[in-house]
Amino acid sequence: MALTGRTALLAALGSLPVGIWDPSWTGILAVNTPLALACACDFALAAPVRRLRLTRSGDTSVRLGDPADVTLTITNPARRPLRAALRDAWPPSSWHSGMEYESSRHRVNIPAGERRRVTTRLEPTRRGDRTADRVTIRSYGPLGLFTRQGTHRVPWTVRVLPPFHSRKHLPSKLARLRELDGRTSVLTRGEGTEFDSLREYVPGDDTRSIDWRATARHSAVAVRTWRPERDRHILLVLDTGRTSAGRVGDAPRLDASMDAALLLGALASRAGDRVDLLAYDRRTRALVQGRTAGDVLPALVNAMAPLEPELIETDARGLTATALHTAHRRSLIVLLTSLDAAPIEEGLLPVLSRLTKRHTVVLASVADPNIESMTSARGTTEAIYDAASASQAKAERQRTAEQLTRHGVTVVDATPSELAPALADAYLALKSAGRL
Repeated sequence: MALTGRTALLAALGSLPVGIWDPSWTGILAVNTPLALACACDFALAAPVRRLRLTRSGDTSVRLGDPADVTLTITNPARRPLRAALRDAWPPSSWHSGMEYESSRHRVNIPAGERRRVTTRLEPTRRGDRTADRVTIRSYGPLGLFTRQGTHRVPWTVRVLPPFHSRKHLPSKLARLRELDGRTSVLTRGEGTEFDSLREYVPGDDTRSIDWRATARHSAVAVRTWRPERDRHILLVLDTGRTSAGRVGDAPRLDASMDAALLLGALASRAGDRVDLLAYDRRTRALVQGRTAGDVLPALVNAMAPLEPELIETDARGLTATALHTAHRRSLIVLLTSLDAAPIEEGLLPVLSRLTKRHTVVLASVADPNIESMTSARGTTEAIYDAASASQAKAERQRTAEQLTRHGVTVVDATPSELAPALADAYLALKSAGRL
């Protein structure tokens, strides 16, 4: 029976005469011709690596938290079969801890002139683009004594999109929107509304809504009902500066702001409003404009995916100027930024009047849920100091919010899990009041 692999090597070494042992491979091969021939044959019979042809296919995008499968097709054009170990290298954040070894390494056996496919499953832990690194292949000979090794560059990128956890709130918000949109007639006051229908006057109706011409044609007093106007412009402004990098729970504030922006964008596009996005710190990081209702949500998700907080102070004047340039006509501008006193008082407040003069402004901020729990902490000296500090921080945020309210800004301050529905409710309240 023929010996292969490690068995053949041990048998060959065992045949060496005593006293002629050389610990180096050179010495072994010099004194043992059969072993040298075996190794040479093994090396010669190993399929060449650099002649292999590799291509990729599979997922190009995935939501954070979901798996993505990328398939690698290996074609062996040589006349010898390929027996190989393969490593498909990706950045460490492409997997959860401990998964990389099992997911990226494969064994392949490809007969001459044929091809095989291997699939690498990614489970990314961060948003952004994950780009494939090198594919390393180690080709073994029949005996397993020698190998050929080489690398190939096979480009592929998987974009990891925001998870959009708040989409679970969309059905309930759409139900409220349908009530405002005329399925259930809602009387709203103020300009910027569309005529819906006539109905009979009931005590408590605004007398300014009486349609005297319709009343003259009928025996009862008729009033006009209105529905919120369509095709309004909504500009979502993401602050990607220093304050957006602060972590609340397991994620930076920027991620919670993105989630809230996605829910509002999906809701407003269903309402027939035009939704744009601006991400800014000291320069424009992302800009989405002029998308149709069906395309706006994919465009927002794709634009947000590679965004990361920048550790620089946001230029409030530049942000305001860019927002005004982007919003040509009267719009709802939603600023997703922090309520920290210093950035607001020193940066935003001096230029805020430029926005509120022409537009309706909403400021949405991510609150830390730990602050609320710390304010009620008692029992130890350390807990009391924590409670005092938390109470001071909470009072400071309230003062900042009151300053913004006096300037005509609607402030939404909520924890990460509550920010998205709270911002959607603020939008619906403005719509029902005829302020859009």
